Parts: sequence; structure tokens; C-alpha cells
Amino acid sequence: MLALLAVACRQDGFTISGTLEGGAGKTLWLEEIAPEGPMFIDSIPMDSQGRFKYRYNPPYRSLYNLHTSESHYIVTLPDKGEHIEVTGRWDNISMTYSLKGSPESLLLWQLQQYTNDGKLVLQALVDTTEHYARMLAEGLVPDIVVSSKKHETDSIYRATFVEQQDYVCRFIEENQGSLATLIALYKPFNNRALIDPRDPNSIEYYDLVLEGLQQQLPDNPHTLRFKNTTERHRSALARMEE
Repeated sequence: MLALLAVACRQDGFTISGTLEGGAGKTLWLEEIAPEGPMFIDSIPMDSQGRFKYRYNPPYRSLYNLHTSESHYIVTLPDKGEHIEVTGRWDNISMTYSLKGSPESLLLWQLQQYTNDGKLVLQALVDTTEHYARMLAEGLVPDIVVSSKKHETDSIYRATFVEQQDYVCRFIEENQGSLATLIALYKPFNNRALIDPRDPNSIEYYDLVLEGLQQQLPDNPHTLRFKNTTERHRSALARMEE
């Protein structure tokens, strides 16, 4: 009976392990993205080689952040019985990680890679803007050159925003029913919502996410909570249109 119980626990839970460059002797922490907000699960010590391993038996299907610091983390979506293997750099895990062993966590990795591309474009635009501002302050370029460069960077910014927006919309359409669509739905670009529930066109993606979750995970706490969220946004939008 004990052996059968141990097997059942392994099948119901998931394991996350891996090696992080620069993580020797440091500590990770696991956090659930619970329906009501982030919830600390446990700390995970790393050995002298930057290796770690942790097993968890969740009460329901959910999303989990693996943190190296407050601002550096990755999002995973493990299923029961999965063994997720992670590699990357401790100091910038979100930009450098890779994983295997969990198909839906891999979906989130793909989403993060596209987000990372947008961050690189945004940083390049910031660097360019600051560079020309310094040159203007030093009298090395006239205003007209700076204005022209600003017009160019603004155009690139708008195009990148639309590209990021189109990607998350396709992600939701192609992965309807997965909790990963919740992460896509709330993805920002430069602190601006890619899918804004105040936009009559964008709110449809809230409905699409909810429809998929109700079909695939009808009793999941995330689905029940998100139903209330969608209804609240719908009501707010209706009041705005009155």
C-alpha cells in the first residue's frame, strides 16, 4: 500500500529541476500564480554546481513562477507526472532559460521568447533616444536631426507594439483551453496592455480565453475566478458605451 501511495503521489505531482549558471549555493523560490494572486510555495536550495530539484503535489492545475529574484523569474505550467528540466543564467533567467519535459510550459517559453524580442527592440529605441538627446545637449546635432530620429523610433515602437499584440492574439486563438492563454492575455509591452479590456475589440479575447477554459477546465479555480473578471470587464465596458 505504501508503494502504491508513493507511485500515486509521483503521478499526481510534478518535479522541476535543472542547472543555472552562476547559481552555485544560491536559493530559488517557487510561487504559484494563484487565482487570488501570487502565493509563496517554498524555497529551493541550489548546490555548489548550481543544480536544484524540487517536487510538488498541487491541489489543482495551476501556473508557477520560478524566481531567482523579485524581478527575474520564469513561468511554468506543469501537468501531473511531468519532470521539467530548466537551464539558464541565474542573473537573467527570463532572457536566457530553456526547458523541456512539459509541453504547456514550453508554450510559455515560446511566448516569453517573443516577449524578449520586443524588450530588445524597446531597449534599442531607448538607447537611441538617449544617445541623440546627449548629442543635442552637447550641440553636436541640430533639432531637426533629433526630430527626424524621434519620428523613426516612434514608428518602430508602434510597429513593434502591433507585432507583439498580433502574436499574443494568435497565441490565444491557437492554444484556447490552456491556462497559458491567461499569461498571454495579460502580457504588456512597455507597461502598456497589449489586450486592453476597455477596448471593445480586445474584450473579445477575454471571452475567447474564458470559453476555452470553461470547456477544458470548467471546475478549475482559475476558470471560476476569470469568469468573474470577464463579467466585470464586460459590465464596465457597457457602462462606458452608455
